Amino acid sequence: MICPVCKTDMIVVEYRRIELDHCTSCQGIWFDAGELELLLKSLHVADTQPLFKDILSSPEAPSAEKKRKCPICGRRMRKATIGKPEIMIDACGREHGLWFDGGEVSQLVRQLTGAGQPAEASGEKVVDFLGEVFKAP
Repeated sequence: MICPVCKTDMIVVEYRRIELDHCTSCQGIWFDAGELELLLKSLHVADTQPLFKDILSSPEAPSAEKKRKCPICGRRMRKATIGKPEIMIDACGREHGLWFDGGEVSQLVRQLTGAGQPAEASGEKVVDFLGEVFKAP
């Protein structure tokens, strides 16, 4: 698969039976449809379904950033924001998947799991894994 940002080949990294497409140049991550949901379910994040419905049905987020093309269908993806504070991602309107720039997945996981708090050790392990593999801050 070709990276929608730097147009180089991405590598496939498997985590908990989830295949993530990762660009070693820009550190971005592509989640095929349903893969982010699988990751969040593995972290026991309650009811992730509204998150995905919100991403696809929310109005497009304003951005000066150039629209990226979906690595599956080649159509321009829409800008969407998730989380608080907001993280801007790219979403394929044909529901092929989601693109996260480097560090954004671990930021979202921290937000949703409360990682960094002692009671959330499993969330912290995933953040550590993502940080190591994807060089997230």
